[in-house]
Amino acid sequence: MASFYGLFVTIHLLCALTFVGAVFFEVLVIEPVERGLPDETGRQLADAIPRRVRGFMPVVVALLYLSGGAMFWIHFSSRPDFFHTKFGLLLSAKVALTFIVLGVFVSAMRAARKGTMDVCRFRYTHRIVGAVMLGIVLLAKGMFYL
Repeated sequence: MASFYGLFVTIHLLCALTFVGAVFFEVLVIEPVERGLPDETGRQLADAIPRRVRGFMPVVVALLYLSGGAMFWIHFSSRPDFFHTKFGLLLSAKVALTFIVLGVFVSAMRAARKGTMDVCRFRYTHRIVGAVMLGIVLLAKGMFYL
């Protein structure tokens, strides 16, 4: 499994880029633009984006978590003192935050399928996920520099 580590890293980074990028693009670009549009156009945009994202994001998130889990296992299984190192502690904190994101993501996907995902919930979901993802990215960098 360790021989596939480079592949896991590449898949993980591409999926993280897609997931994090989509969330930040929504929060920093689309939300402000949507507010400046006429009501009907803003509503159409608010409906079209989730519909498009539901088509590919579950696959991206699944690959993100599977590749992350594989990399975690490689690090964990090769170090008996894993949880006693700074790297192990920061990685564990990062994993805990990823499960918060997963919970919010699954909840949002269920709401979208049930038709209970309104514009307000959509915005707050993205803001919460964006903030937690910022923490994940900072922890990911910190694992190698602290």
